[in-house]
Amino acid sequence: MGKFYVEDKNKIKKVEAKKETIDFLLNYSKSLKIDKINGVAYESNLN
Repeated sequence: MGKFYVEDKNKIKKVEAKKETIDFLLNYSKSLKIDKINGVAYESNLN
């Protein structure tokens, strides 16, 4: 993997996700089910 080069590290803005966003994505990934039937993938949300 390549290196990232930054001119001034003090100008970097740290990106932070809200707790609600993280919880939503984790809960969605827990409820997502993918079934493969005859080579075809079917996605379903178990909520």
